[in-house]
Amino acid sequence: MVGFNLARAASVSADMATARWATNRTRIIGVPARIARTGRRLVLHLPAAWPWMSGWNLLWQNTTGPPTPRRD
Repeated sequence: MVGFNLARAASVSADMATARWATNRTRIIGVPARIARTGRRLVLHLPAAWPWMSGWNLLWQNTTGPPTPRRD
């Protein structure tokens, strides 16, 4: 249940709110990337012509960027 909820939150953050579970699994979770370690940091190498790069970048920015201001 927790994994499903995290996957749904990731898909909403990647601007794919109406995507089904299988779509989330192939576009977000099953990323064809490799991880390299250099200078005490991890570098994620994504494919250059990956069709879902914009959604992944949006998810990455929303996850690692500064929090958005709250509107009351």
